[in-house]
Amino acid sequence: MAYVQVESDEQRLEEGPDGLQFKSFLGADASASNVPRSAGAGNADRQENQRKGGGTFWNVEYYQPYFDVDTQTVLQRCYTTLIPTEARTYISTHLNPPDLYGPFWTLTTLAFALFLSSSLAASITKYLSTEDAVYDYDFHLLSIAATMVYAYGLALPVLFWLALRYIGVGEWSVVEAISVWGYGQFVWIPVAILCVIPVPIVRWVLVGVAFGLSGWFLGANIYPILASAEAKATRLLIILLAAIHLGIAISFKVLFFSYYIMGKKTGGDLPLPGDDAGAGNTTVPRWT
Repeated sequence: MAYVQVESDEQRLEEGPDGLQFKSFLGADASASNVPRSAGAGNADRQENQRKGGGTFWNVEYYQPYFDVDTQTVLQRCYTTLIPTEARTYISTHLNPPDLYGPFWTLTTLAFALFLSSSLAASITKYLSTEDAVYDYDFHLLSIAATMVYAYGLALPVLFWLALRYIGVGEWSVVEAISVWGYGQFVWIPVAILCVIPVPIVRWVLVGVAFGLSGWFLGANIYPILASAEAKATRLLIILLAAIHLGIAISFKVLFFSYYIMGKKTGGDLPLPGDDAGAGNTTVPRWT
């Protein structure tokens, strides 16, 4: 009868965990899901999702990660644009990573707010100015509002990004440009609602406040990008953007909030010279 020496399990365990090997049959994805994410992992996750989905610049799947944002984050990014002291650090602190969901709904809400507030202001002014006139809503203003808002909030940042690429400044992405411009127009939404007040001086003050806040916000986020460009190109772009920004503010005021009450007359804040008393009985805004 032969005896074979067998090592005891307790003896092998006493040797330490080096002799033990564990193998996971769940795959790499399950183990990675338990690893906590860092705060700045948003851009890496989006790039990984784009690579997995096989999306390219011309496919919808490529932009899908930029719409993956919760409502609380979007509202916080909107409200922060109203605080001038947060403008300089907005991109690094509040817009990391950038998204397209918030800017899209901000611009869409602004377009409807301009139309609805303008229509309500015109109807109130018509009611206070005349008693027998019937007011008809001008739905053509909605198309004008949508065209102006989307052109300024979407087309302009894309053109600005292309201009930066042309002069050799590549620190900004097109998504960041659209995101900054879109969120920067949030201040116009409450201003459009408050411009229902039938007092011309109040409307001008509100438009001036919106012009200043949005201009400061855009300037604080754009100027650090332009600082690395040539001085001549920087001055040209700053002057051009400032002129467009001023033009959009005046256009909002003139096209949508140029109604005032003056006895039996409803018209623009600055009536045209030579108008008779009966020619002012209209809700169509007039300007000089």
